[in-house]
Amino acid sequence: MLERYGHGGDLESAAEAYGRSGFLDFSANINPLGPPPGVMEQLEQALPSIIRYPDPGHRALKEKLGARLGLDPGQLCIGNGAAECMALILLGLHPRKVGIVEPCFSEYRQLSEQFGAQVQSVFGTRAHGWRADAAEIEGLLKSVDLLFIGQPNNPNGIQYDLRMLRHLAGEAERSGTYLVIDEAFIDFIPEGRRQSLIQELDQFPHTILVRSMTKFYAIPGLRLGYAAAHPDLVKAMTGKQVTWSVNGLALLAGEACLNSGESYEKDTIGLITEQRSLLTGGLRNLGCDVSEGEANFLLSGLPSPWTAERMQTEMGRRGVLIRSCAMYPGLGEEYIRVAVKAGEANEQLLKVMAEVLGSRDAF
Repeated sequence: MLERYGHGGDLESAAEAYGRSGFLDFSANINPLGPPPGVMEQLEQALPSIIRYPDPGHRALKEKLGARLGLDPGQLCIGNGAAECMALILLGLHPRKVGIVEPCFSEYRQLSEQFGAQVQSVFGTRAHGWRADAAEIEGLLKSVDLLFIGQPNNPNGIQYDLRMLRHLAGEAERSGTYLVIDEAFIDFIPEGRRQSLIQELDQFPHTILVRSMTKFYAIPGLRLGYAAAHPDLVKAMTGKQVTWSVNGLALLAGEACLNSGESYEKDTIGLITEQRSLLTGGLRNLGCDVSEGEANFLLSGLPSPWTAERMQTEMGRRGVLIRSCAMYPGLGEEYIRVAVKAGEANEQLLKVMAEVLGSRDAF
C-alpha cells in the first residue's frame, strides 16, 4: 500500500515501490490547470523576500480573503493547509469526544486521537449515496463535544443539503457542540450548487468552516488553508498556532490566487464538471461501480475479483498512481479513488486500467 502516511500524492513512496519515476498521479486531487496565470512569476519575483519573516498575523491575506467571502478578518484563521486548521480547532477547543461521519478524510480521526480525544462515528452507505442517516448524525452531534463532517465529503464527493446543515448547526447551538464542516473541495462545485453556511456564520457561533487553497489553486507544496468562524473561536485557534507556521511565499501565493479573476475559476469548474462526467462513463464501461460525487475526484468500486491494492500495484508499475480506499472505515477492499484531470490524462488512465483489467498476468 502506497498510503504509508495516510494520503495520496506520495511520489517518493511510489518511486521506491515501483523503481521508476515520471508518474501520472491520480492519487492527489489537485486542479489540473495548475496555478492561476501569473502566480509562478510573482513567486519568482518574491524570492528575495525569504530573508524576512512572514507576517505572523497574516493580515494582508485575511483582508483580501475577508473581502472575497464577505467576512470580517477577525472571523478568519489562516493555516499551513486545511489540516493545520483542523489541528488548531482541536487544540484550541480541546474536545474530549469527537464525532465523525464516515467514510471520511483520515485526518479527522488521526488528529483527534493524536490530541487525546475519543472518537465516535456514524456511517454513510452505498445504498444511500454514501450519506449517513440524518437522525444518526444528529444523535452523534448531541453525544460529542465536536463533530466533523465533509462537504463535499472525501472520498465520495457527496454534499449534504443546506437545510440539513442549518438544522445541524442549530442543534450544535442548543447542545453546545462544535460543528466543523470541512469544505476543502467546495470551490470545485459550481457556485449555484454549493451547499454552504459561509454567509450564515453569524447565526451559528458554534460552527466552523474549513477550506483549502492548495487544491483548487494547485499549490499543495506551499500548504495554505483557512477556517472561518466566530471571532472567539478564531482566537482560541490562533492562540495555539505556532508563530510563522504559514510561510511568506504561501501567504503571497494566496493573495495572488485571489487576484486571479473569474475566468480561472470558471475554466476550472467547467473542466472538472465535463471531465468528471466523461471519466465516470469510462470507468463504468470498464465494469466499475462509480459513485455520484460533485468534487474533483471519483470513488469507484472495482469489478470482482479486483482489490484496490492489486489494482494500485498494477497501475503503479505502468506509471499511473491511484488512491486505494481500502483503509477507509466503511469501505471495502475493492474501492479506489481517482482524481479528475484534463482529457488526455483521463484517457490515459482509462487506457491503462483497461490494459490491467484485461491482463492475464495480474493474478
